[in-house]
Amino acid sequence: MAFWGWSRTPERMAARCLQGGWILCTVCRSPSTDHVPIQDLEVAELRKLKGTHGLDKNGSEDIDILPSGLAFISSGLKYPGMPNFAPNEPGQIFLIDLNEPNPRVQALNISDGFDKASFNPHGISTFIDEDHTVYLYVVNHPHMKSTVEKFKFEEKQRSLVHLKTIKHELLKSLNDIVVLGPEQFYATRDHYFTNFFLVLLEIIMDLRWTYVVFYSPGEVKVAAKGFSSANGITVSLDKKYIYAADVTAQNIHVLKKHENWDLTQVKVIHLGTLVDNLTVDPDTGDIWAGCHPNGMKLLIYNPEDPPGSEVLRIRNVLSEKPKISTEYGNNGSVIQGSSVAAVYHGKLLIVVGSLWIPVLKIYSSTF
Repeated sequence: MAFWGWSRTPERMAARCLQGGWILCTVCRSPSTDHVPIQDLEVAELRKLKGTHGLDKNGSEDIDILPSGLAFISSGLKYPGMPNFAPNEPGQIFLIDLNEPNPRVQALNISDGFDKASFNPHGISTFIDEDHTVYLYVVNHPHMKSTVEKFKFEEKQRSLVHLKTIKHELLKSLNDIVVLGPEQFYATRDHYFTNFFLVLLEIIMDLRWTYVVFYSPGEVKVAAKGFSSANGITVSLDKKYIYAADVTAQNIHVLKKHENWDLTQVKVIHLGTLVDNLTVDPDTGDIWAGCHPNGMKLLIYNPEDPPGSEVLRIRNVLSEKPKISTEYGNNGSVIQGSSVAAVYHGKLLIVVGSLWIPVLKIYSSTF
């Protein structure tokens, strides 16, 4: 989640996010949804992963899990308007193996020639080529700009080889990314303007000028538009639909993908909470969403009264009435600022990413 250019007036940011009429940790819900207001939901087991040095202050903004069970974590995101507990430390990509009985977090080395000092990773996405080579694409904000970095993952060396930096006029104020081919991806733009005063105007007028952009070496274009603040993005299991979160509008757009890579809206699922990153269950196709139940606590950080966390699950996405359930909720005493939730097939496990504290894994017998 990002609010580029809002740093001078966090109160205005909070006010914008509080349009729904929230009070403390109570979230206004749509009458059509089945999930309950945010609360502490019990789970069978909750524990911190081992080896979280580096995540302790940098948090984990996004997670992408390979079919093999290896999970990449982007950490160290710095952006205006949000608290940061390690402002002088560069971002990193971490790896965990979810097949291990006691998974341990490991920082990945990045090849020489890449500017590691300005590495500021945001959304991430993986792509596995026909020869089983794994590529990791990372939305990066060096010096508060936006680029997409392409890396090759060397599994034996536990390292990333930087291959290229992608820049384009349409690839500004990027948030998240989903890769669908060796050189094809969709990315979300969370603000249209970069100038502070124009961003403020954009917010006040709710211009809905942000969009989903499609990139390939031969073509870059706006594939879908009309978002207040496009955020997390992912793809359905059959690759026919794109799911894009609109954080300030508190909903998820279901978009049909066409052969020319254009996207058309199928439906909008209203959640009544700030929707951050999205992932898809590899077994069921359900959407899992990391959410922020209270905008004011998220943007005006108080360690004595921290922001809470919420994980929502959306079943039967394409049906007339998708089923929305709250799978995890906490007032901030355990997990603060849940930015992403991801499940790994074969295990009753959720990996939850937090903006400020180490990644946690939650086991539950209810999934």
